This record gives sequence, C-alpha cells and structure tokens, in this order.
Amino acid sequence: MNENHAKLCSSPEWAEWIQTELLPSLADGVELGSKMLEVGPGPGATTDWLRHKVARLVSLEIDPEASAALSSRLAGSNVEVVTGDASAMDFGEASFDSVGCFTMLHHVPTLGAQAKVLSEMFRVLRPGGVLLASDGLANSESGAFHAGDTYNPIEPESLLLLTQALGFSRLTLVLDSRLSLVAHKPASVGEEEPTSLLSRTAPSLTAAAQ
Repeated sequence: MNENHAKLCSSPEWAEWIQTELLPSLADGVELGSKMLEVGPGPGATTDWLRHKVARLVSLEIDPEASAALSSRLAGSNVEVVTGDASAMDFGEASFDSVGCFTMLHHVPTLGAQAKVLSEMFRVLRPGGVLLASDGLANSESGAFHAGDTYNPIEPESLLLLTQALGFSRLTLVLDSRLSLVAHKPASVGEEEPTSLLSRTAPSLTAAAQ
C-alpha cells in the first residue's frame, strides 16, 4: 500500500464517508443476520460500523501488521480479527449469515484471483445469506493514486458475470461514482433468479462502462 493510500484509509474523513454514506446506503433494507464475515478490513473504518449491526463479526485481513493492529484496537469487542488469504479461507462451508468486502477487490491482482475470492465468499455463506460489496471504478485519477500498489479494478460486467456463474441470485448492481453489489446465495436448490431485474440493469452497465 503506497503512502497516499495508507493516509486516506486511516483518515477520519474516509471513516466518516464510509460510515455515514457508503455503508448505510448499501446495507439499507438488507438482513445481515447475527454472524458476518468482513474481507479486507484494513485499518477498520468499515469494521467500526459493521460491528454494531451484527452479534459477531469476523474480519479477515491478509496483512499481518494491519491484522495485529486491528485485533489489538478491538480486543474485548464482538470482533474476531483473523490473518489469512481471502482466496483460500480457513472457514467451513455455510459459516456466515453475511459477507462484506469494501474497496478491497481492486487490490486482488488478477481476474482469476478475484474469482477465487468471490467463490470463497459464496462457499462460506449460509443458504439465503447475502454478499455486500463495493469498489471503485477504473479511471486515470484512481490509477495515479494507486501508483506502486497492486491496482486491478474489476469491471462491472465481469463482476456481474462472475457472481452469476458462481451461483449468486437476486443480484443488484448499482453504478454511480463507484459500483455497489448486493447478491444472495440461494436459500434452496432451484431458487429462481429475478431475471427482470438483471435485464433492466444490464444495458446500463454496458453504457456506464464505455
């Protein structure tokens, strides 16, 4: 993580935007359940908001230093911080009611690795569970900001296709200044997907990505 990125993610301004704008909008009307997995918490701006919405929050962080710092800061709370790789999670199937990843996928170096992360998220979700995700869209300003970092912004079409291929249903993908996704793991085999929602969304995805 370069200096620009490190400063932004640990700033009060970033935490305020995450906690007052991004997460409340994304989670509005979504049932998170009692046990949630957060992937890639970094300094914990999202963690501080999410932990008040569920009984138990597990935060999976690949960087040992960031993981240790967050674990120390939230010791004694309802948060368990685990050091590990999101593409090969050490959790059992159907372990969580919900999974969240926020401004994290663009740090995963390849589309194949992003697919593995999403596959693991699907695996550890219980049937009927929900995935919440948000990330930035590719642009020159963001690319310059991430100079020296791993920077691989996921295209909206790729995210939509990957989540569908993995088996997620009831997908809502919203594009404005960034992309936001709400996707569910089917509660039962053969659960029907609301294709009308996807058909309305898909044309706008193509236009927004051009």
